[in-house]
Amino acid sequence: MKHWLTFFLLMLAPTLGSADPDMVSSEIASIEIGIVCPPDPISVKPAPNTLAGATHIIDESPPFVSNSQIVPAAYGVGFGVKSLARREEGLEGVTIAITHPPMGDAGTTMQSFGTRISGIDPSISFYQFDYGYELQPGTWTMTALRNGKPLYAVTFEVVSPETLPDLAAACGYLELLS
Repeated sequence: MKHWLTFFLLMLAPTLGSADPDMVSSEIASIEIGIVCPPDPISVKPAPNTLAGATHIIDESPPFVSNSQIVPAAYGVGFGVKSLARREEGLEGVTIAITHPPMGDAGTTMQSFGTRISGIDPSISFYQFDYGYELQPGTWTMTALRNGKPLYAVTFEVVSPETLPDLAAACGYLELLS
């Protein structure tokens, strides 16, 4: 019940900034940007170019709880892009590169993982805050690349969860901050 009430209140709240990509190539038919409360993963896939070493695999694309590009740095909150390839067969060999403020012992500022973009149903690529070292306020950019050429680029601004308490609580993990 708590999650439905929060979701309903978020739908009534005014939009927190418009969701606009920095660029979209002609190979992409549509793009949607926002904040998600990802479902539990069904498995993980190795992602050696990430600090965690793996990415989550989900079986259903979650709805966006907001189309904002202003994201609270709160456990369980995810943000990303749903995109659809113009070609029906989709796009294989896509790399998602995420740049962000320094994190981890080495001060890492970029992570990447492989994916594909469907030409039939929108594909989601997102980043989810799972670990304390990830909760870094600042500018984050998600860029999809294929053969070294950008397919889309989107900038998000990650802020303190106290700045957006309703969105920070949307995924049900805000109590982990205390």
